[in-house]
Amino acid sequence: MDYLARARDVIDIEIEGLRRMSAQLNDHFAEAVKILQTTLETRGKIVVIGVGKSGNVGQKIAATLNSTGATAVVLDSQNALHGDLGLLSDGDAVIALSYSGETQELVNLLPFLRRFEVKLIGLTGKADSTLSRFSEVILDTSVEREACPLNLAPTSSSTAMLAMGDALAMVLLEARGFTEQDFARFHPGGSLGRALLTRVSDIMRADALLPTVIESANVFAALDAMNGVRAGACLILNSAGGLAGIFTHGDFARSFRNDPLLGEKPVAQLMTRNPITVQASDLAVEVLRTIGQNRIDDIVVLNEAGVPVGLIDTQDFARLKIV
Repeated sequence: MDYLARARDVIDIEIEGLRRMSAQLNDHFAEAVKILQTTLETRGKIVVIGVGKSGNVGQKIAATLNSTGATAVVLDSQNALHGDLGLLSDGDAVIALSYSGETQELVNLLPFLRRFEVKLIGLTGKADSTLSRFSEVILDTSVEREACPLNLAPTSSSTAMLAMGDALAMVLLEARGFTEQDFARFHPGGSLGRALLTRVSDIMRADALLPTVIESANVFAALDAMNGVRAGACLILNSAGGLAGIFTHGDFARSFRNDPLLGEKPVAQLMTRNPITVQASDLAVEVLRTIGQNRIDDIVVLNEAGVPVGLIDTQDFARLKIV
């Protein structure tokens, strides 16, 4: 048995299932998004229901919705008939998952959902199923075959449901105008959350840790200023205290090869004029993008008046675990 070839077959079958599902998307999807958006705008919540593998997928869908600010809970179909139905309220939206649309625990629950003023969105592979008949909106997650060689274990079908859930969550996110700052509120513990919540002023090298020299200083003076605070760059200031340029260890190394007497020369001859800058009030994630796009290691920080007040080195992000 060729394990790698078989693995590729599995992946290819699932990819084909996703392509098929994408091609058959219709206005029902837009209607589902509008139902979810209206539910959240009216202070309702999204209730996700599934059994077995569909229940596992439902857990992931609910987690994704919550992480993007869309309040979602998971309702256990069996426990719902023994009291847990109390978490459902009028005005909620229900996402029910069952590929066959005939899962007994879910089917038993459907009539009781009708006692509430809720909208039911069914994710199923069978358009003529019981779940479909009870649903206001049906999202077709049918696949031609499972990736299982016996065509039995939920593989392509569960992947299709997961992708449909992701599509709902991401389109809903955009429809609601959810921003990076909103995302950070729900992810404060990770590196991305830190990057989204942290301001440049929180991490920049400033005051005594900010290496600066005046424009008339020589290269040795700039190197001394950098080495004194273990920085990779030095800000070059004009006579008015404004930014004239930036000089880095890289600038020195590249020029020293051709000029061993470089240290006595004015640093203004080697500095980079009009360097890329950021504002002290900017978010750290914006600096990460700027550094990455321009392929630089150091960036100058200005205040609202355009006065240089800080310096950020890429090593600062790693040190503060903002990467």
